[in-house]
Amino acid sequence: MMKSVGLKQRLNILFFLSPWLVSFTLFTLYPIGYSFYLSFTKYNPISGQAPRFIGLQNYLAIFSDDRFWLALKNTLFFVVGTVPITTTIAVVLAVFLNEKIKFRSFFRAAYFMPAVTSIVVIATIFIYIYSPFGVLNSLLSLFGVQGRNWLLDCHFALPAIMAMDIWESFGYYTILFLAGLQSIPEELYEAANIDGATGTQQFFRITIPLLRPTFIFVLVINTIRSFQVFSEIFVMTQGGPIGATTTLVYYLYNMGFQKFRMGYASALAYVLFAIILIFSLLQMKVLRYGERIYD
Repeated sequence: MMKSVGLKQRLNILFFLSPWLVSFTLFTLYPIGYSFYLSFTKYNPISGQAPRFIGLQNYLAIFSDDRFWLALKNTLFFVVGTVPITTTIAVVLAVFLNEKIKFRSFFRAAYFMPAVTSIVVIATIFIYIYSPFGVLNSLLSLFGVQGRNWLLDCHFALPAIMAMDIWESFGYYTILFLAGLQSIPEELYEAANIDGATGTQQFFRITIPLLRPTFIFVLVINTIRSFQVFSEIFVMTQGGPIGATTTLVYYLYNMGFQKFRMGYASALAYVLFAIILIFSLLQMKVLRYGERIYD
């Protein structure tokens, strides 16, 4: 009798989970498996021909592809140039917003607002800001600085997009750090005050060590998001000028959905997955090693 009740409960659980299991299988597991298979094939979906197995040729071709290395260089530049700055701004603002200041709720909402605004809308607005007769050049002209067409300059197009990305994303990470700060017991700071610790000493001896789990989470998800930057590039520059803003995901999109080289694009996706995985594991290992040293 007990076994039949247990089996009935399991079947009920499976029944209620079945909509999610079906959708997860059809729209997540199957595409992942099929794209992995395609990465070993030559396949053009508009040719009317079935995928042709070619082994590791797509993967070997990637590492001899100059455009891949250019996209990888641009992506790494984007990651290195945005993740540390975004994280630093988020930590400083979180500490500021954790204090008892006037209009604290307003500032929290204001900083978070760009994070919940469509990136397409933000990118479109910044196209006008960066235009030759846009707001940025108008402000620079007040100080006697000559403006430029930022998004058509090979040297400034990617940094301009990076600046927009930092502005758009730091509010989200600020909220995460703020949640981490509010989980730190207030008694630790009270004990530090009694012992005569300064605010700086409390920040580096109490706040930073106890925020380490939040740092790990923020750095990993921020790095993953930065490696996958696409919408900004697609809306603002289409990878130009002369490939100066072509990132790995945009190059993958170009190969798969513009040139219809689905096998090659699938191989690019798995190379990108391997790169992100390596960076994520290194970050977690380094930060956890620092935690052991602190302990």
